[in-house]
Amino acid sequence: MIEKQSDNIDNKEDNVSEESSISENLSLNDGQINEDNDLSDEDNETINTEDLKNTITNNDARLEQLEKEHETLKSQYVRIAADFDNFRKRQSRDQDDLKIQLVSKALTAILPIVDNFERARQQLKPESEEAQTLHRSYQGLYKQLVEVLKQQGVSPMRVVGQQFDPNLHEAVLREPSQEFNEDIITEELQRGYHLEGKVLRHALVKVSMGPGQQNSQEPEEKDKVEEDINSESTISEND
Repeated sequence: MIEKQSDNIDNKEDNVSEESSISENLSLNDGQINEDNDLSDEDNETINTEDLKNTITNNDARLEQLEKEHETLKSQYVRIAADFDNFRKRQSRDQDDLKIQLVSKALTAILPIVDNFERARQQLKPESEEAQTLHRSYQGLYKQLVEVLKQQGVSPMRVVGQQFDPNLHEAVLREPSQEFNEDIITEELQRGYHLEGKVLRHALVKVSMGPGQQNSQEPEEKDKVEEDINSESTISEND
């Protein structure tokens, strides 16, 4: 009986020892698992940090590339806008020049008619009532024509007493003059006109050579030049 109790006590001690051993093993396993988990968390944290750094680096590089592309596109836009603005201004200027050329061509064809009106006004001296009535009608037409030219921007040159300028005048005759200095216009042979500040037709003029010059053109040559001018005007009117 006593032996059996002793055996039971021994068995209980063995069981207790086994349970203690199992508990220790479980504790060791739990500690190992915790350590492994801690290591795994550290590894994951390290990996996440590296991924984040790589992502930031890639985003910075992409942002820098996009900024460069933006600057390139902006430069192209500014250049295209400037080119278009220059094109628009050039087109507008070309259209204005073409308009002036067309108007100049039409008005230049009318000017000989104005010349003939002015010559007729200077030469005609109506005496009878009928002639005066006709002359007034004639002058009315002339004034209408001059008004139309004025509305189109045409203005006559005033040249007598002015310095000769080849950009505005064409010298037909040169003769000595006691009244005017050299290269001063003494007489207007054919009126010149401006159109919007530009020369529509050069004035044909007589220019002074100053006092004491003896190489003036002969009167016959002078008359011939004036006759040529008058004949050209008459031909233009007939055409």
